[in-house]
This record gives sequence, C-alpha cells and structure tokens, in this order.
Amino acid sequence: MTSADFQGQAPDVARALIGATLLVDGVGGVIVETEAYDASEPAAHTHRGETPRNRAMFGPPGHAYVYRSYGLHWCLNFVCREAGHGAGVLIRALRPTEGLPDMRQRRGQQDERLLCAGPGRVGQALGITLAHYGLPLDRAPFQVLAPAEAGQAPVRSGPRIGISKAQQLPWRFGWADSPYLSRRF
Repeated sequence: MTSADFQGQAPDVARALIGATLLVDGVGGVIVETEAYDASEPAAHTHRGETPRNRAMFGPPGHAYVYRSYGLHWCLNFVCREAGHGAGVLIRALRPTEGLPDMRQRRGQQDERLLCAGPGRVGQALGITLAHYGLPLDRAPFQVLAPAEAGQAPVRSGPRIGISKAQQLPWRFGWADSPYLSRRF
C-alpha cells in the first residue's frame, strides 16, 4: 500500500485495513481489528493540537505513529487523512502468519490466538519501539499489503474499547467472528 491509501477519513481507512497484511521486518500477519481516531473527537491524542509526542500524527499519511500505553506497551497507529489534520488508525489485532517463532519469543506466549490480540500485544509481537515512530509504511522495516480480496472481509463495527471519551463512536472495526480479535463484538 502507498501513502495514497491512507488519505481517507480515519474510519474509512480503518475499515479498509481489515484483511490487509502488516509485516515489520518480515514478522506479522493479517489485520483483523482496528480503531479510528480523529482530531475532531476527544479520545484522539491529537484533539488538543500538536505536541512533541503526537507530531507524527500531523505529518503526511502513510507513516507510523508509535506511543507507549500506560508506560508499558508500544502501540502502532497508521497516520491517515492529509498532513496537518491529526488522524490515525490503531492496529488492535492481527492473525499471525509470518515469523511466529519471533512473536512467541517476544511475547513469551505459545497460544497463537493471544500473540497479537490487543494493541500492546501487537506492538510486542512485532518488536515495535520508539525507533519506528514517524517511519513511512511503504518502506522497510514495514510492509503493508492490501487485502487479497479487497472488500471481501466480513467486517463488523462497534464502539471503541479501552478509552473513557467518545466511546460511543462505532469506530472499532474487525473481521467478524475472528478468533484473533482482542475482544468479540
């Protein structure tokens, strides 16, 4: 995928990413769950404007925004819309397909269903760190491949989870009934 694929509204990009493949240094899998965030709503890191922490979200689409959640986990977002807007898509869960031994070692987990079921687990399994912040998604170490059958994934949407503001927005998207979701719809 190219930066042009990330220029749409965050919910549209989040939905379109279901079924895409995400690899970081050859490790990853099929995206089965995402959440959209936009500067216009209070749950977004960009809602109050640009800061050193969220600067990548105001940059060009098709780049990584990485942040530490609760001081514990690195989370990966894809910047979307136009530069200067402050929108992105959180990668919430993957169906692991490539580099499973690396993922199992990084996570200390053997159960394939739990390797990438949640944004913190995704970050840990893929080896995401602050070094990935701001990097383009169309160049190494990233590889984002469009869904093999665009629009064919059975996608569900619902309220976002793990946030206290704007929860009601139906901006969480997932592959319907996937056993790899962080939480069922």
